[in-house]
Amino acid sequence: MGLLVDGKWQDKWYDTSKTGGKFEREAARFRNWVTADGSPGPDGEGGFKAESGRYHLYVSLACPWAHRTLIFRKLKGLEKHISVSVVHPDMVENGWEFRPGDSAHKDDLHDFRFMHQVYTKAAPDYSGRVTVPALWDKHQNTIASNESAEIIRMFNSVFDGLEGVNADLDFYPEALRADIDTVNERIYNTVNNGVYKAGFATAQDEYEKAYAELFESLVWLEAKLSKQRYLTGNTITEADWRLFTTLVRFDAVYYSHFKCNRQRISDFPALSGYLRELYQVQGVAGTVDIRQIKQHYYVSQRTINPTQVVPVGPQLDFTAPHGRDGL
Repeated sequence: MGLLVDGKWQDKWYDTSKTGGKFEREAARFRNWVTADGSPGPDGEGGFKAESGRYHLYVSLACPWAHRTLIFRKLKGLEKHISVSVVHPDMVENGWEFRPGDSAHKDDLHDFRFMHQVYTKAAPDYSGRVTVPALWDKHQNTIASNESAEIIRMFNSVFDGLEGVNADLDFYPEALRADIDTVNERIYNTVNNGVYKAGFATAQDEYEKAYAELFESLVWLEAKLSKQRYLTGNTITEADWRLFTTLVRFDAVYYSHFKCNRQRISDFPALSGYLRELYQVQGVAGTVDIRQIKQHYYVSQRTINPTQVVPVGPQLDFTAPHGRDGL
């Protein structure tokens, strides 16, 4: 794991010495919006028009942030319009990397060896972490966006005019946007990023604070999902998919590797049933690779797991009946 400094790669772990042991996530740097007509979106510059074949998505099957974009790409029917390259799950001294001889982990667009080369092609003097997902614009030869929350918003609607795209499927309906945004904010801070705040903390008090906030929110979610089927009612929304990618990794990785070990998701009846229901939505299971998820975290994060030994368990069955039809 490392970062770019003025376009030069450096192998450096997160420095928490300046934050009292607290993990703070770096904000995304590429924040342009793809729009239906190419006009400017909420951030960034204009000129990024929604067109078939124009964009290429860089992801990791292990990364929860990238996983969101793969789910939206699949469910919205964008696979023939937006091509994809998948990095190898091992992210060590050179960061995310490709394996040219491995068709499953090859840069199909630039034939680069490392993900940081994609970033320096977009910005030769780039400084910052090299993350996935990254949405590449083939016309402007740059990264349009590397902010997952904004990429899924784009995928949700701006390509709806293209052939085969499911325009009737809206994960951010106008009537529910205020509720979705409110739920997203808490879940991001205490669950999605909360597991990282616990796992990457280097001070006991910061770890315990993140741990407490995480399980307070999981208890809150259990209560909510005991009474309603999805986070904002009876319809699956963006908020559900944002939570799903953390939940599906929790028992296999975050419970042990990140020391979030008060309870497993399988110990929460409503949350575990909800997780299974989302997993069983047609097309979603194909975006989940528990083997690569475990491989990435336990091998790549040597500061936390110096031996790089990957645990064999736990046994997970996301295909069991979810029992949520009656809600």
